[in-house]
Amino acid sequence: MKKLLVAVTLFGTAIVYRGTCARSQQLVSSTAATKPGNISSGKVLDNGPGNLDSLPPLPRGKTTIIGGEIRNFDPVRDQFSLRIYGQRPMKILFDERTQVYRDGVRIPVRDLGPEDHASVQTTLDGANVFAVSIHILSRIPEGECDGRILSFNPNTGELAIASSMSPEPVRLYVPANVSIARVGEPEFTASSSGLSDLVPGSLVSASFEPGAAGRNVTTQIKVLAVPGAAFVFSGNVSFLDMDNGVMVVVDPRDDKSYQIRFDAALLPTTKDLRTGANVTVRAIYDGARYAANEITEN
Repeated sequence: MKKLLVAVTLFGTAIVYRGTCARSQQLVSSTAATKPGNISSGKVLDNGPGNLDSLPPLPRGKTTIIGGEIRNFDPVRDQFSLRIYGQRPMKILFDERTQVYRDGVRIPVRDLGPEDHASVQTTLDGANVFAVSIHILSRIPEGECDGRILSFNPNTGELAIASSMSPEPVRLYVPANVSIARVGEPEFTASSSGLSDLVPGSLVSASFEPGAAGRNVTTQIKVLAVPGAAFVFSGNVSFLDMDNGVMVVVDPRDDKSYQIRFDAALLPTTKDLRTGANVTVRAIYDGARYAANEITEN
Protein backbone atom coordinates (compact mmCIF):
# COMPACT_ATOMS: atom_id res chain seq x y z
CA MET A 1 0.00 0.00 0.00
CA LYS A 2 1.35 3.40 -0.96
CA LYS A 3 2.27 5.61 2.01
CA LEU A 4 0.52 8.91 2.40
CA LEU A 5 2.71 12.02 2.49
CA VAL A 6 1.16 14.92 4.36
CA ALA A 7 2.84 18.33 4.88
CA VAL A 8 2.31 19.57 8.43
CA THR A 9 4.04 21.65 11.10
CA LEU A 10 5.68 20.04 14.12
CA PHE A 11 7.14 22.18 16.90
CA GLY A 12 7.55 25.12 14.54
CA THR A 13 9.04 23.02 11.76
CA ALA A 14 7.41 22.25 8.47
CA ILE A 15 7.84 18.59 7.59
CA VAL A 16 6.31 15.71 5.64
CA TYR A 17 4.92 12.83 7.69
CA ARG A 18 4.66 9.30 6.41
CA GLY A 19 1.23 7.97 7.31
CA THR A 20 -0.72 9.36 10.29
CA CYS A 21 0.11 12.95 11.09
CA ALA A 22 -0.38 15.16 14.14
CA ARG A 23 -0.16 18.94 14.14
CA SER A 24 1.88 20.87 16.67
CA GLN A 25 3.39 24.36 16.54
CA GLN A 26 5.75 26.19 18.84
CA LEU A 27 4.96 29.76 19.80
CA VAL A 28 2.36 30.36 17.10
CA SER A 29 -0.38 32.67 18.32
CA SER A 30 -4.03 32.42 17.38
CA THR A 31 -7.15 34.06 18.78
CA ALA A 32 -8.77 31.83 21.41
CA ALA A 33 -12.47 31.21 21.05
CA THR A 34 -13.09 31.41 24.79
CA LYS A 35 -15.72 33.03 26.92
CA PRO A 36 -14.91 36.26 28.78
CA GLY A 37 -13.87 36.06 32.37
CA ASN A 38 -10.87 35.86 34.67
CA ILE A 39 -9.60 33.30 37.15
CA SER A 40 -7.06 33.73 39.86
CA SER A 41 -5.30 30.41 39.32
CA GLY A 42 -5.45 27.19 37.33
CA LYS A 43 -6.37 25.23 40.49
CA VAL A 44 -9.63 23.31 40.23
CA LEU A 45 -12.49 24.39 42.45
CA ASP A 46 -14.18 21.01 42.19
CA ASN A 47 -12.50 17.99 40.63
CA GLY A 48 -15.70 15.98 40.40
CA PRO A 49 -16.20 14.45 36.94
CA GLY A 50 -18.49 16.53 34.78
CA ASN A 51 -18.97 19.18 37.47
CA LEU A 52 -17.78 22.16 35.40
CA ASP A 53 -20.58 24.56 36.27
CA SER A 54 -18.79 25.58 39.47
CA LEU A 55 -15.64 26.48 37.52
CA PRO A 56 -15.13 30.03 36.25
CA PRO A 57 -15.02 30.54 32.47
CA LEU A 58 -11.74 30.24 30.62
CA PRO A 59 -9.67 33.44 30.51
CA ARG A 60 -10.15 35.58 27.45
CA GLY A 61 -7.18 36.30 25.20
CA LYS A 62 -4.88 34.84 22.61
CA THR A 63 -3.57 31.32 22.88
CA THR A 64 -0.15 29.95 22.05
CA ILE A 65 0.65 26.37 21.05
CA ILE A 66 3.92 25.08 22.48
CA GLY A 67 5.57 21.71 21.88
CA GLY A 68 7.78 19.90 24.38
CA GLU A 69 7.99 17.29 27.14
CA ILE A 70 5.67 17.23 30.16
CA ARG A 71 7.75 16.81 33.31
CA ASN A 72 7.40 17.40 37.10
CA PHE A 73 3.73 16.50 36.88
CA ASP A 74 1.92 17.47 40.11
CA PRO A 75 -1.75 16.29 40.26
CA VAL A 76 -2.19 17.87 43.71
CA ARG A 77 -1.28 21.40 42.66
CA ASP A 78 -2.58 20.83 39.15
CA GLN A 79 0.60 21.94 37.42
CA PHE A 80 3.48 20.57 35.38
CA SER A 81 6.67 21.77 33.70
CA LEU A 82 6.95 21.82 29.92
CA ARG A 83 10.50 21.24 28.72
CA ILE A 84 11.05 23.10 25.45
CA TYR A 85 14.22 22.53 23.47
CA GLY A 86 16.57 25.50 23.74
CA GLN A 87 14.51 27.27 26.41
CA ARG A 88 13.93 27.16 30.16
CA PRO A 89 11.16 24.84 31.43
CA MET A 90 7.77 26.55 31.64
CA LYS A 91 5.36 25.99 34.55
CA ILE A 92 1.83 25.41 33.28
CA LEU A 93 -1.40 25.10 35.29
CA PHE A 94 -4.37 22.91 34.35
CA ASP A 95 -7.76 21.83 35.71
CA GLU A 96 -10.93 20.02 34.68
CA ARG A 97 -11.55 22.55 31.93
CA THR A 98 -8.34 21.50 30.17
CA GLN A 99 -9.09 19.23 27.21
CA VAL A 100 -6.62 16.38 26.83
CA TYR A 101 -6.16 14.24 23.72
CA ARG A 102 -3.95 11.21 23.12
CA ASP A 103 -3.34 10.49 19.44
CA GLY A 104 -6.44 12.56 18.62
CA VAL A 105 -8.76 10.76 21.10
CA ARG A 106 -10.19 12.70 24.07
CA ILE A 107 -9.10 11.31 27.46
CA PRO A 108 -9.95 12.40 31.03
CA VAL A 109 -7.69 15.08 32.45
CA ARG A 110 -7.02 12.77 35.42
CA ASP A 111 -5.21 10.41 33.02
CA LEU A 112 -2.63 13.10 32.29
CA GLY A 113 0.95 12.43 33.40
CA PRO A 114 4.58 12.84 32.28
CA GLU A 115 4.76 12.69 28.49
CA ASP A 116 7.66 12.82 26.02
CA HIS A 117 5.80 14.42 23.11
CA ALA A 118 3.04 16.93 23.78
CA SER A 119 1.57 20.01 22.14
CA VAL A 120 0.03 22.38 24.69
CA GLN A 121 -2.37 25.19 23.81
CA THR A 122 -1.84 27.83 26.50
CA THR A 123 -3.25 31.18 27.51
CA LEU A 124 -2.36 33.71 30.20
CA ASP A 125 -4.39 33.72 33.42
CA GLY A 126 -3.02 36.82 35.08
CA ALA A 127 0.66 36.05 35.64
CA ASN A 128 0.14 32.28 35.24
CA VAL A 129 0.18 30.14 32.10
CA PHE A 130 -2.91 27.93 31.83
CA ALA A 131 -3.37 24.88 29.56
CA VAL A 132 -6.52 25.16 27.43
CA SER A 133 -5.82 21.85 25.67
CA ILE A 134 -3.08 19.24 25.54
CA HIS A 135 -2.39 16.95 22.58
CA ILE A 136 -0.19 13.93 23.30
CA LEU A 137 1.62 11.80 20.71
CA SER A 138 2.28 8.24 21.87
CA ARG A 139 3.78 7.22 18.52
CA ILE A 140 6.79 9.06 17.19
CA PRO A 141 6.23 10.13 13.55
CA GLU A 142 8.95 10.25 10.95
CA GLY A 143 9.57 13.04 8.49
CA GLU A 144 11.59 14.19 5.52
CA CYS A 145 12.93 17.58 4.52
CA ASP A 146 14.46 18.54 1.16
CA GLY A 147 16.34 21.79 0.69
CA ARG A 148 19.56 23.79 0.68
CA ILE A 149 21.81 23.95 3.72
CA LEU A 150 22.06 27.38 5.31
CA SER A 151 24.43 26.45 8.12
CA PHE A 152 25.81 23.52 10.10
CA ASN A 153 27.53 23.69 13.48
CA PRO A 154 29.61 20.52 14.00
CA ASN A 155 30.08 21.38 17.68
CA THR A 156 26.35 21.48 18.51
CA GLY A 157 25.15 19.32 15.62
CA GLU A 158 22.56 21.90 14.57
CA LEU A 159 21.69 21.89 10.88
CA ALA A 160 19.59 24.66 9.29
CA ILE A 161 17.92 23.97 5.93
CA ALA A 162 16.05 26.34 3.63
CA SER A 163 13.08 24.40 2.29
CA SER A 164 10.11 25.29 0.12
CA MET A 165 7.93 23.57 2.72
CA SER A 166 8.50 26.29 5.30
CA PRO A 167 9.02 30.08 5.29
CA GLU A 168 11.39 29.61 8.23
CA PRO A 169 14.59 27.51 8.22
CA VAL A 170 14.11 23.87 9.20
CA ARG A 171 16.41 23.10 12.14
CA LEU A 172 17.56 19.55 12.79
CA TYR A 173 20.00 17.89 15.18
CA VAL A 174 22.65 15.75 13.46
CA PRO A 175 24.14 12.95 15.63
CA ALA A 176 27.81 12.18 15.09
CA ASN A 177 27.03 8.67 13.78
CA VAL A 178 24.25 9.63 11.37
CA SER A 179 24.27 8.01 7.92
CA ILE A 180 25.37 10.50 5.23
CA ALA A 181 25.66 9.43 1.60
CA ARG A 182 25.87 11.08 -1.81
CA VAL A 183 23.22 10.07 -4.32
CA GLY A 184 22.88 10.67 -8.06
CA GLU A 185 25.40 10.43 -10.86
CA PRO A 186 28.37 8.01 -10.60
CA GLU A 187 30.84 10.87 -10.97
CA PHE A 188 29.30 12.61 -7.96
CA THR A 189 28.79 9.53 -5.79
CA ALA A 190 32.31 8.26 -6.46
CA SER A 191 33.62 10.65 -3.79
CA SER A 192 33.03 9.67 -0.17
CA SER A 193 30.55 11.68 1.87
CA GLY A 194 30.36 12.73 5.50
CA LEU A 195 29.93 15.74 7.75
CA SER A 196 32.28 17.63 5.44
CA ASP A 197 29.48 17.70 2.83
CA LEU A 198 27.19 19.62 5.19
CA VAL A 199 28.33 23.04 4.03
CA PRO A 200 26.25 26.12 3.13
CA GLY A 201 24.74 25.64 -0.31
CA SER A 202 24.68 21.83 -0.34
CA LEU A 203 21.40 20.29 -1.47
CA VAL A 204 20.20 17.52 0.85
CA SER A 205 17.27 15.27 1.65
CA ALA A 206 17.13 14.61 5.40
CA SER A 207 15.04 11.97 7.18
CA PHE A 208 14.36 12.62 10.86
CA GLU A 209 12.23 11.83 13.88
CA PRO A 210 11.30 13.89 16.97
CA GLY A 211 13.75 13.51 19.83
CA ALA A 212 14.03 14.88 23.35
CA ALA A 213 12.20 18.15 24.11
CA GLY A 214 10.75 18.36 20.63
CA ARG A 215 14.13 18.48 18.88
CA ASN A 216 14.05 16.83 15.45
CA VAL A 217 16.90 14.29 15.14
CA THR A 218 18.16 13.25 11.71
CA THR A 219 18.34 9.52 11.00
CA GLN A 220 19.73 9.76 7.44
CA ILE A 221 21.01 12.48 5.11
CA LYS A 222 21.21 12.11 1.34
CA VAL A 223 23.50 14.66 -0.31
CA LEU A 224 22.24 15.65 -3.77
CA ALA A 225 24.85 18.31 -4.60
CA VAL A 226 27.72 20.22 -3.01
CA PRO A 227 29.21 23.53 -4.18
CA GLY A 228 31.74 22.99 -6.97
CA ALA A 229 30.45 19.56 -8.02
CA ALA A 230 30.04 18.81 -11.75
CA PHE A 231 26.86 17.33 -13.20
CA VAL A 232 25.60 16.12 -16.56
CA PHE A 233 21.89 16.44 -17.34
CA SER A 234 20.21 14.89 -20.34
CA GLY A 235 16.58 15.36 -21.27
CA ASN A 236 13.96 17.61 -22.82
CA VAL A 237 13.80 21.39 -22.33
CA SER A 238 10.45 22.11 -20.64
CA PHE A 239 11.08 25.83 -20.11
CA LEU A 240 13.37 28.33 -21.84
CA ASP A 241 14.03 32.01 -21.12
CA MET A 242 16.71 33.26 -23.49
CA ASP A 243 16.61 36.84 -22.16
CA ASN A 244 17.49 35.79 -18.60
CA GLY A 245 19.50 32.69 -19.50
CA VAL A 246 17.31 30.17 -17.68
CA MET A 247 16.26 26.71 -18.82
CA VAL A 248 14.54 23.76 -17.19
CA VAL A 249 15.54 20.25 -18.24
CA VAL A 250 13.47 17.17 -17.35
CA ASP A 251 15.90 14.27 -16.92
CA PRO A 252 14.13 10.93 -17.62
CA ARG A 253 16.66 9.03 -15.52
CA ASP A 254 15.10 10.31 -12.30
CA ASP A 255 12.05 12.10 -13.76
CA LYS A 256 13.10 15.34 -12.05
CA SER A 257 13.21 18.90 -13.35
CA TYR A 258 16.44 20.89 -13.07
CA GLN A 259 16.66 24.65 -13.44
CA ILE A 260 19.92 25.59 -15.14
CA ARG A 261 21.42 29.02 -15.73
CA PHE A 262 23.45 29.75 -18.87
CA ASP A 263 25.22 32.66 -20.53
CA ALA A 264 24.12 32.82 -24.16
CA ALA A 265 27.12 34.99 -25.05
CA LEU A 266 29.53 32.27 -23.89
CA LEU A 267 27.48 29.39 -25.33
CA PRO A 268 26.69 30.17 -29.01
CA THR A 269 24.82 26.86 -29.44
CA THR A 270 21.99 28.19 -27.30
CA LYS A 271 20.81 30.60 -30.02
CA ASP A 272 19.02 27.72 -31.78
CA LEU A 273 17.49 26.21 -28.63
CA ARG A 274 13.74 25.65 -28.53
CA THR A 275 11.33 24.36 -25.91
CA GLY A 276 11.01 20.60 -26.29
CA ALA A 277 14.54 20.12 -27.60
CA ASN A 278 16.47 17.14 -26.30
CA VAL A 279 19.79 18.31 -24.84
CA THR A 280 22.79 17.28 -22.82
CA VAL A 281 24.00 19.89 -20.37
CA ARG A 282 27.25 19.90 -18.44
CA ALA A 283 27.00 22.17 -15.42
CA ILE A 284 28.65 23.16 -12.16
CA TYR A 285 26.62 23.57 -8.99
CA ASP A 286 27.86 26.79 -7.34
CA GLY A 287 25.93 26.52 -4.08
CA ALA A 288 22.90 28.43 -5.32
CA ARG A 289 22.23 27.14 -8.83
CA TYR A 290 23.40 24.89 -11.64
CA ALA A 291 25.50 26.92 -14.12
CA ALA A 292 25.95 25.42 -17.59
CA ASN A 293 29.38 25.39 -19.22
CA GLU A 294 28.35 23.23 -22.19
CA ILE A 295 24.99 22.63 -23.89
CA THR A 296 24.61 20.18 -26.77
CA GLU A 297 21.40 19.46 -28.66
CA ASN A 298 21.03 15.73 -29.20
